[in-house]
Amino acid sequence: MMALAGVLIMAVALLLTPLGLPGLWIMVGVLAFATWFGDVSVVTLALCVAIAVAAEAIEFVIVSKMNVRYGGSRLAFWGAIFGGVAGVLLGMPIPVIGSIIAGFLGSFAGAAAATLYETRRVDSATRVAWGVLLGRMWAAAAKAAAGVVILVLGAAALMF
Repeated sequence: MMALAGVLIMAVALLLTPLGLPGLWIMVGVLAFATWFGDVSVVTLALCVAIAVAAEAIEFVIVSKMNVRYGGSRLAFWGAIFGGVAGVLLGMPIPVIGSIIAGFLGSFAGAAAATLYETRRVDSATRVAWGVLLGRMWAAAAKAAAGVVILVLGAAALMF
């Protein structure tokens, strides 16, 4: 019964990942709890932690590379990060889809605002914001894929 509850919590946490929320870390937390009680091996937990850390690093690299590829600066990158977090928080009242859309739009707006502040050029701001938006979408897909791997590994460890 506890194993099934753990799998269900992990499945819900997977749905949080594209929202920009720490779904991977909730999944790892469930596995850490199960490891504490001897239901999941330390090796499985360590592997899932490594996957989560790699997914976070990949997200950072993808957004950073897309920011630079489209002409963005360090300020534009951090504007995208803070804008994305603000978007997720503001989009919360609209269930599920509101946070996803608002997170992406917040990243777009944050990168655009930072670039506009630096360059005073709308075309540059739009180009950088578009690059960051593409980066965020690819990063969300990569993190969701990592979450599926963690869910499968965790469910197998919990159920068998």
